[in-house]
Amino acid sequence: MLKSLNEQLNFIDLEIDNPILKCEKAIEIILGSISNLKKVISKTNFKTDTEEIVFFKEFKPQFTSKLVYYNMVYKIEMKRPNGGNRILKKYYNNELLKLKAFFDNELEFYQYYRTGNTYLDYKYFQRGKFDIKLALDNYYFETDTTFSTSHDFKVAQILANDLIQLYLENQLIMIDNKDNVEKSQRKPNVKLTWTSSKVALTELLYALHSEGVFNNGAADLKEIAEYLEYVFEIDLGQYRRTFLEIRVRKTERSRFLTSLNEALLKRMDNSDDVI
Repeated sequence: MLKSLNEQLNFIDLEIDNPILKCEKAIEIILGSISNLKKVISKTNFKTDTEEIVFFKEFKPQFTSKLVYYNMVYKIEMKRPNGGNRILKKYYNNELLKLKAFFDNELEFYQYYRTGNTYLDYKYFQRGKFDIKLALDNYYFETDTTFSTSHDFKVAQILANDLIQLYLENQLIMIDNKDNVEKSQRKPNVKLTWTSSKVALTELLYALHSEGVFNNGAADLKEIAEYLEYVFEIDLGQYRRTFLEIRVRKTERSRFLTSLNEALLKRMDNSDDVI
């Protein structure tokens, strides 16, 4: 039944792009699957307590977690604000904070479940064995106790929240990627032409590489040279030989960089100059 459910959900994921319509269809299918599962369990007598615990701790949550996940995504997308990327990022980050609040509130059980403990399983995952001292949620008293234990739904919430966190983080990544694409597509209104000498640009090339200003210092000399050639539409030629010639200058070796520094200092000293 779980395999069949996963296949149907995968098909929906491929066929439907709209997240709201996708969630609506998925919820419909999951409810039908859970209903069928309930019918099977109503006719099943577990042979041992361990068998019952395994079902409510490991198997049923795999069904209900999908219901929680798609329902949460549906609510998130329905309430998603209209606006720019900054507004959307704030919205999705707030949803991530809500997940953190859940984990903070359920920290004790979360740690119990994640660390693989079993000493309270007989209370958490057997029907009719609830303990009021274990901070039960109100919804438990309204559930069908023939198909629910005190904590199987909490396991489903934990599994669903992992998926919701992944969904939200993917949404934020998509927004960042969209920002980067938009920025890369913005073209300046004017074309800038390098009108100084190739020797000067070579001097700048080596200075930038030496300072490691690109990609946290990971960009190599050739990559930077090709980038500058592309941006300024200029052929630096044999820039390595040019650098050797710069290095053996008898006078000021970093002539262009020195000139840049002097021009900048002069501008700083001139308070009337336009910033």
